[in-house]
Amino acid sequence: MIVKFAPHDRDNPPGKLADAELHFTEGALDGLKLIGFGIWERRNGTGRNVTFPARQYSVGGERRSFALLRPACDTSAQDRIRDYILAAYAEYEAQLDEAREESARIDRAQEAAGLIAGIGA
Repeated sequence: MIVKFAPHDRDNPPGKLADAELHFTEGALDGLKLIGFGIWERRNGTGRNVTFPARQYSVGGERRSFALLRPACDTSAQDRIRDYILAAYAEYEAQLDEAREESARIDRAQEAAGLIAGIGA
């Protein structure tokens, strides 16, 4: 199973970091994906949370939510998926940070080369 992320770069809703999808690579679900996960910064600023796919509906004007991915019998199954997604997101962020650092290093090197070329001209 592979987790793919789409960064959330808008300010609304506050605290949302990314959307996530699970892409299945083996078994009966091979070639399918499950969408609708969200990565959120916790309100108190200590850690991250994952929301699961859900369908909203209304009963008597009240909005409710129906979870699309639920445990069949082992309630810790959701925790395993949540931990898996959060670990994949931490790895994704580390790769983004490395790419940004590399880009900044290249920019500094090009700027320095331009300054050196300008001195010799």
